Amino acid sequence: MATVNGSYPGPTIYAREGDRVVVAVTNRVAYNVTIHWHGLKQRRNGWADGPAYVTQCPIQPGGTYAYDFNVTGQRGTLWWHAHIAWLRATVNGAIVVLPARGVPYPFPKPDAEAEIILGEWWHADVEAVEKQGRALGMAPNTSDAHTINGKPGPLFPCSEKHTHALQVQWGKTYLLRIINAAVNDELFFSIAGHTMTVVEIDATYTKPLSASAIQLSPGQTTNVLVRADQRPGRYFMAAKPFNDAAVPADNKTATAILQYAGVPASVLPAPPRLMPETNGTGFVAAFHDRLRSLNSARYPAALPLAVDRRLLYAIGLNIDPCASCPKGSRLAASLNNITFVMPRVALLQAHYGGLKGVFTADFPDRPPARFNYTGAPLTAGLGTSLGTRLSRVAYNASVELVLQDTNLLSVETHPFHLHGYNFFVVGRGVGNFDPTKDPSKYNLVDPPERNTVGVPAGGWTAIRFRADNPGVWFLHCHLEVHTSWGLRMAFLVEDGDGPDESVLPPPKDLPEC
Repeated sequence: MATVNGSYPGPTIYAREGDRVVVAVTNRVAYNVTIHWHGLKQRRNGWADGPAYVTQCPIQPGGTYAYDFNVTGQRGTLWWHAHIAWLRATVNGAIVVLPARGVPYPFPKPDAEAEIILGEWWHADVEAVEKQGRALGMAPNTSDAHTINGKPGPLFPCSEKHTHALQVQWGKTYLLRIINAAVNDELFFSIAGHTMTVVEIDATYTKPLSASAIQLSPGQTTNVLVRADQRPGRYFMAAKPFNDAAVPADNKTATAILQYAGVPASVLPAPPRLMPETNGTGFVAAFHDRLRSLNSARYPAALPLAVDRRLLYAIGLNIDPCASCPKGSRLAASLNNITFVMPRVALLQAHYGGLKGVFTADFPDRPPARFNYTGAPLTAGLGTSLGTRLSRVAYNASVELVLQDTNLLSVETHPFHLHGYNFFVVGRGVGNFDPTKDPSKYNLVDPPERNTVGVPAGGWTAIRFRADNPGVWFLHCHLEVHTSWGLRMAFLVEDGDGPDESVLPPPKDLPEC
């Protein structure tokens, strides 16, 4: 397995709002590597964003690249991970951005803080697992376990040393920084006997929200306050999958232990809290509908009210011909009927280096063919095409993007991550998006602000953002299996006026392809 500095998860990066961060990455494994700083906006600095063949060529074995970036206007919990193939299964870690000195949290100050990283584990080389699935034209094998801070817990046939324990003092309050670093699974999280108060999502503050369980898609982070006010003992923290589609999943529950100081490890933990059903769509919808931006004087919700560009992207799973596959076909995925093909040269380098023929800037604003997106399954598909096609966006344009799930093969939830930006989740629903009726239900006051959002199975999600960060920015499903099948695209945001609205020059040590 590939790790960073010999640990899984890798080391936490601590910074303060306004800091400059430099991370030298040396590749000592047999695979090409890049690192993505998930959720950091990288203002005018896509060179430090990290997705392979989008903003940089990968770091080849034996090579080094120094990621150099500023943390501007952000604070909270983010994370870093490999952004090439499936290496992020074990190459990941937390990013904790503290507020600027002298700036308090907009919630009661906790007595202590801890990172909780939810992961996914295979008893095999994940690169070999993905390669085997690709050769067969099928979905790769599901994972063998989930983990909490790298350990599966005692519900698996493991010893106590394979269980993460968080020690707490009675009467004190703890800020847990929870990250879903799983490769393909959406997860629920809960703590037996304790209520959590959500105060932040994706490094943006929220109105306090009390919850017995929370749900995170791969890529999302959630900060919760937990008060250690129960009878001193040992209590299970648990993570289990949310899966409302007819597809295989690792359905096992990972556990860790919240342990009160002075309680011996021989005490049996309280059973895990009864969590939502694995297919608990109703719970997930209600939880996300309750999330609200803090929208205070210090932290306003800077939501674009007027829209310059309206986009509708239909999400499709499809079957493509494959002469080398045993069944003569392979599973694939598409946005607006386009299965995205990764280039051999990084898109950002190609654009600013004037290289021709690497991509076209004609990604369609809406599906080429309208149909009943969430009706009866259309197993035959609609005729997808392969292409490296970007969507060109004018600098500072306000964009509304509706992500529409479809019933091509099956309906399924899809967590989408947009690089380079936060966005506001103004609406979500089931069925087909209705451009006449559904916008009247948008939350245009205090919608949640995120960098990764779930599209409900057989439904839609509407987001808005202002394109004020020039460069090439990846948009993709954060289920790695779908990304590898082509469920991805990129925005080419043009430079504005003058150097302060233009992409920075590339660093001298930028890797070459």
